[in-house]
Amino acid sequence: GIYLEKANNTFVFRNISEKNKRYGLHFMFAHNNVYTGNIFKNNDAGVAVMYSRNVGMFKNKFLDNWGDGVYGLLLKDLTFSKIKNNIFNNNTAAIFMDGSSKVDLYNNQFSNNGWGIKLNANCMENRLMKNNFENNTFDVSTSGSLVMNIFKNNHWDKYEGYDLDKDQIGDVPFHPLSLYSVLSEQNPMIMLLYRAFFVEILDRSERLIPSLTPENFVDEKPEMRKNEVM
Repeated sequence: GIYLEKANNTFVFRNISEKNKRYGLHFMFAHNNVYTGNIFKNNDAGVAVMYSRNVGMFKNKFLDNWGDGVYGLLLKDLTFSKIKNNIFNNNTAAIFMDGSSKVDLYNNQFSNNGWGIKLNANCMENRLMKNNFENNTFDVSTSGSLVMNIFKNNHWDKYEGYDLDKDQIGDVPFHPLSLYSVLSEQNPMIMLLYRAFFVEILDRSERLIPSLTPENFVDEKPEMRKNEVM
């Protein structure tokens, strides 16, 4: 669709990039760029931002990027960037992050995706705040046990906690990483058992008393109401 390599200080605005055989948009070694108000739909590889820094991604829509190994947005070795007010709907994986650090993701909508965010263990010092996660098969997943990222004030439709003081913040923390997502990362064939009753029981037990999932993979202050997105 759109390919920018070693192109700095660019502004990509209000494009529709769809049905491409590769990426709808691809930044490579491109710094200090902004893309906003674009629609990336039904592309065979989604959007990729790689080996770049200081990239702003605002008010874009990532829709229907679906298939084996397809992402709505791939972030590879991205640093010092902001992802805000975007909509990710019906993607195999809405965002896949690998080797990326100091990226702020806030006020984004993740809905009807296979995975909301796949966050590799080599991603550090990222902040995920005030996002909405609704009707995703897995809201988040990770490839390791070390977690050095912040989850705060996100809205999770899978949260079953309570709010006794009525401040719209859940009174108990939420562990968004399900046991089943951890097991499926280690052995993809286990997806054949998805939605089995005993798997749901194990998953609920793991949320109450984490044993196999990282204990610090947690949103201490989950929002009871949806956050403002667009």
